[in-house]
Amino acid sequence: MSLVQTPSSPDQRQNVLVLWLAQPALDARVVAWSEWYGDGTPDSQPGSSDVPPYTTGVGALRDGWRLFSVAPLRPEAPGFESRTSYPRFEFWFEQIVTRTDAPGGIE
Repeated sequence: MSLVQTPSSPDQRQNVLVLWLAQPALDARVVAWSEWYGDGTPDSQPGSSDVPPYTTGVGALRDGWRLFSVAPLRPEAPGFESRTSYPRFEFWFEQIVTRTDAPGGIE
């Protein structure tokens, strides 16, 4: 049984939102994000906005985004607790929506 709902009609598409948070809790502030839209809405580009689409992961949930993946928490090796690396607290959300473009307009 799959927990992720797939589009059930030809007019439905999946939008994906990835939020990187400052802490591992959904109510932590957003520090980075990416968005992809299967419904024909133009995707945002890195650096296209200084303001995240939501201030926290909870904000995305309240707006109808469904959480479907969370990065596992892994303790840092001794001596590497303060290293700079990729954002660790990654949360993937989806929305199943009706596409907004004309038929054939999606790649």
